[in-house]
Amino acid sequence: MNKSILTAFVIAAVAIGTASRALAEEKTITGDGACSGSHQTVIKVQEGNKTVTYYLAENDVSKNFHKKICQAGAKVKATGDVKDVGGKLELTATSIELAN
Repeated sequence: MNKSILTAFVIAAVAIGTASRALAEEKTITGDGACSGSHQTVIKVQEGNKTVTYYLAENDVSKNFHKKICQAGAKVKATGDVKDVGGKLELTATSIELAN
């Protein structure tokens, strides 16, 4: 009985992990990078006729880049997984650089 419960938990954990990866979408964006009031890096991108704000998830890539745009915003290009977190688009950056 205990083995079947453990097996069910392992299967559920794998399914949840797979589903969360499936919900994230890798994307490259170019826009205006800035430091939000909470010291989080945001990138504002013009998509069609509206401005979309992407909030960078805190990881080594975003932490190392943050100082480049904290004092003065700049045009940036970032690639990473995008997902909706509480109604906000969050980008977990795998690369980010100043754009020309």
